[in-house]
Amino acid sequence: MGKISADKPSASCAGCFAWGQLPGRFCRGCYTYGQQHAVGKCAGCRRRVPVNQDYGYCRLCKAQATWAIKAAGVTGEAASIMPFLRQVSHQQLFFANMQRPRNGGPALGKEGRRVLKPRPVPEPVQPRTPWVQLRLAEAPRVLSRYDHRRRDLTNPTLDLARRRARTIGEARGWTRWVTLEVNRALAILLSGHMPGEKIRYSEMFEGLRHFGLNIKRTAEVLDQLDLLDDDRIPTFESWLERKLDGLTDGIRRDAEDWIRTLRDGGPRSRPRDLSTVWTYLNEARPVLLDWSARYDHLREVTRDDVLAVRDQLEGAKRHHTLSVLRSLFRHCKKNGTIFRNPTSRIRVGRQDYGVILPLDPHEVRAAVDASTTPAAQLALALAAIHAARPKIVRELLLDDVDLGNRRLTLASRVRPLDDLTRDAVLGWLDYRRQRWPNTANPHLIVSQHTAMDTCPVSGVWITNALRGQAATLERLRVDRQLEEALTQGPDPLHLAEVFGLDETTAIRYAAAARRILERPLEADPAASPRTRGSTP
Repeated sequence: MGKISADKPSASCAGCFAWGQLPGRFCRGCYTYGQQHAVGKCAGCRRRVPVNQDYGYCRLCKAQATWAIKAAGVTGEAASIMPFLRQVSHQQLFFANMQRPRNGGPALGKEGRRVLKPRPVPEPVQPRTPWVQLRLAEAPRVLSRYDHRRRDLTNPTLDLARRRARTIGEARGWTRWVTLEVNRALAILLSGHMPGEKIRYSEMFEGLRHFGLNIKRTAEVLDQLDLLDDDRIPTFESWLERKLDGLTDGIRRDAEDWIRTLRDGGPRSRPRDLSTVWTYLNEARPVLLDWSARYDHLREVTRDDVLAVRDQLEGAKRHHTLSVLRSLFRHCKKNGTIFRNPTSRIRVGRQDYGVILPLDPHEVRAAVDASTTPAAQLALALAAIHAARPKIVRELLLDDVDLGNRRLTLASRVRPLDDLTRDAVLGWLDYRRQRWPNTANPHLIVSQHTAMDTCPVSGVWITNALRGQAATLERLRVDRQLEEALTQGPDPLHLAEVFGLDETTAIRYAAAARRILERPLEADPAASPRTRGSTP
């Protein structure tokens, strides 16, 4: 049958009376039915139309019986069509072309409601050969001497890697230049590749750096194909080796086991954040170096040694150092490397926090003037208006911003979107759309490096605009929460509800606001020391 013209008037099918745009006198279903069956008298409607010779009914009566079976909910052997054909006493008319796509569009009716499972995309299989030539000796490859005139672009591994790079690039939004660089790097690395051979990261780094090609994206492609031998020394290992240098063997073993347990976790301990691990060892290292000059093992450390360390320190430094030593000796006591914990029942005292003071207007103005890029202006608005931590700003997703309903989700808390923040979000989204139109990163704020990835920006990048300013993102967050306590009253419950603070932090802000409201600092500067570095 021919194609139905878009301007053809609607009509009724001569076979089933279906109404719609028809290719001729019959709809497509009746036309096919007439090609398969001969014309006869229908036993139901008594018309002379194509009928099925097995039971003597036309397509219209058969469709009515089929609808009756579905309405009755009959399945299995009881769903025989003959009893329902004999009970047909009326005809339900219908529209034509409701089960077939029109002009290449989506399917209509029942077919359009049916959800088909997508066909699985076959994963490219790495080519195999019946034999592999083993290396006689391990010799480093000098990729800087690569000659493009001797390259082999027909290598099956190179073709597989390029197809994988194209797939990753389309999913991550790689630019055209990055894709070209990765293809050229893969040609350098895999043009003479043998099955079973892996590319060492150290060799790849030196070779690709010589040609100025993208190393990170190329390594990602090779790693997904299991062609990369990452022989780099982890940064944590080199840092740990440097920090433990100078300790005696006994103290070094216990300290190293303690640090690794903090990072990786243990049978009854959770892994800590890597920044916490760094802080703990940096805090304990001077004390361990002093003890290494006198002792060979931590079991020789006494209570008097810990008290001597405590008495030499003051304020937050003393409180934190004693907490770190408690963690160290608790771990050693748990593993049985010491007989007695020398830090038991040692009181460090209550830590006195300084008064939190609001920022000066000129400091806030300097921070605003320093925020010249759309990303810096958005981060500034989130910190100064919504008291968002830099970590929350970095991990904010596009789905967390609801411009239509003027809602913003920060740390699982829904907040109203004010006009200033909304303008900052719109300005950043326009810049992001123009700069990286194909990026697939789900985070709101992206950079030149993360636009071709799915990870958030780094903490150094997000705070770079305000580095050296008195009003940093963290200080702006503290100032916003203090401002709320000063304007709405020093109520800890209100602060906890608005910003999601825990009770201890909310009480600190309320106490600082109450102290400022009851006794202005300008009247007695000596009574209330100015401390701007406190960031609860």
